[in-house]
Order: sequence, then C-alpha cells, then structure tokens
Amino acid sequence: MKRSYWLALCTLGTFLLVIAAGPSPAGVFWPEKWWPSKWGPDDEKGSFNTITPKKIMSSLKVVKTGKVYRLARPYTNDMPKFGSRTYSLHIPGLPVGGPLGNNNIVWNDEFIVGELGQVGTQFDGPGHVGIRGKDGVDRWYNGRELAKAENTYGLKQNGVEKLGPCVTRGVLIDVAGLKGVDSLKKGEVITPKDIEDCIKKAGIAPIQEGDAVIFHTGWGKYWKDPATYNAGCPGIGLEAAKYLINKNVSMLAADTWPVDVIPSEDPNGAFDIHNLMQTVNGIWYLENLDNEVMARMVKDKVYEFLFIFVPVPFAGATGSPGDAIAIQ
Repeated sequence: MKRSYWLALCTLGTFLLVIAAGPSPAGVFWPEKWWPSKWGPDDEKGSFNTITPKKIMSSLKVVKTGKVYRLARPYTNDMPKFGSRTYSLHIPGLPVGGPLGNNNIVWNDEFIVGELGQVGTQFDGPGHVGIRGKDGVDRWYNGRELAKAENTYGLKQNGVEKLGPCVTRGVLIDVAGLKGVDSLKKGEVITPKDIEDCIKKAGIAPIQEGDAVIFHTGWGKYWKDPATYNAGCPGIGLEAAKYLINKNVSMLAADTWPVDVIPSEDPNGAFDIHNLMQTVNGIWYLENLDNEVMARMVKDKVYEFLFIFVPVPFAGATGSPGDAIAIQ
C-alpha cells in the first residue's frame, strides 16, 4: 500500500489493510462499484449539497431564545488521541516578539504540531477514509483514486476546503437519556428504533433532509481516561446507518471518537460504517463533542436547534478541527 504522507497521518491505513486482507465487504454493505456519487461524478461536497439556501432559511426558524451551546472540546496536549496521532502547542518565548515602536508593542504566537484535522473535536472530510477494491486500487469519496488525487502536500481533490460551512437544523438524539444511564456501554449499538424513540420523547419533528444529527451517548464521561475512552464505544450500527442514509442527513456527530459502534458488529470489519457513510455515501462526521454540554442541552430540553460548524479551509486536508455551536 502506498504510504503517502496524509494517509500516514490519518493512521487508518492500517485498518484499510485489514479490510483488504479479510473478507471484502463489497456486496454486503455496498456494491462493488459504488461510485459515482448521486450528486454527480465531479462532486466533492457530498452531503453538504443538502444544505441549500432554502434549508438554511428554514433552519433559522428553530431559533427561539438565542442561547448558544459550544459543543467542541478545548484542544489540549493531554487529550485522548487515536493510535499514534499527536498534538502539541508551544509558545516559543514570552513574549515571542517586540518591543517595537514608541508604544513598545510586544506579542505572542504559538507553534502547533500534530494531525490537526484528526485530533480533539474533529471533522472527517471527503479525503479521510477510502476502500481498497478487488482491483487493488484505493478509492475515496466519489471513486477518486488515491494515486491521482493526492501528493505529499495535500489532496488535489476531496479536500475540506471544497465543503464550505454547515448551517442547518440540528437534532440531538439523547440515547443515554432514553436508556436511563449516564453512558451507554462499549459496543452498544444504536438502532433506528432508538433514534425514533428519542425523537418521540423529545417531542420534535422527525429527522429531515439536510439535518445534522448529533448523538448523546454519555461516552464522553471517559474523556479524562484516554485508555478507556479509546478502547471502544457505543455508536450507530448498520441498520441505523441505512436509516440515516435514507434520511439524506448532512452530518453525523457524537460524544465519541468514531460515531460508529466499536467493536464493529462485523467481527471481520474495521471501521466499516465509516466506509459506508463517508466513502460510499458522502455523509461526513464530527467526532469528540463535549458530552457535558450535551447534558446541559438535555436539562434545558434543547433537542432542536440551529447548528453551525465551519471546517477550517486547509487546502488539501482530509479533516478539520473547529468549534461547533448549537443555538436554541
């Protein structure tokens, strides 16, 4: 497998090799030729195509009080990180520069190193995960071939800068509250019935095309315990994935690190729901949201809101950090 720079940073290449070495999921979750996208062979936005001006205008109507909930976690050197990913922030001197001028201005800046698009609260974009086909070719969203779509300085296609902002109706699916627990268990599968029961309990309109669907599992309670947090998690399984694909949602998000259930329902699978949702169907993920903020939203009965997330336009990047906000 070609060890390109960005794929090495992504680290999921290891798991793609597992998929290639084991039984192929093609024909189980998706057809062998799963491209082009329903938005056309040149598309690079995927599910963000559902965020139309009409959708944005209708989403603004859900705002009632103007109260803002910040769902992103602070980026810290000790936060849980997947695999060998890194993140480190340093201020190389205090102050870094100055004084200058008769006003003696001084200033600071910071040096940050790490897989910025894939640590902390992180957005998975069109170039994040791919599938190695039976022909040995690695393909990403819309069937784009790795060898043709990237170089060591970033993606030539499917970069996050192509997406634009996500401004849409958000729906909080409080599965932890539905089950009456602080947190779902590792490996616990969220089903379509769970989703519909949460919506019914919340008393809000059903999931609509272009919505951002956000899962409160409670798993984020282990954020300060990286070994437990990264060892697995609850999340959506295959049936919920199919349900959400049929709903034409714009984004999935959760207080877990992959949104999907880990371990996978398929013992031979490795992030197979990631492939189904992102690679095949172009539905993007936002991971590692703050479960404590979600709990406050539940307490305030905020299950429907204006949701805003803007991927940082790093040209050619596979993912993005960023802040996510819900406005009641």
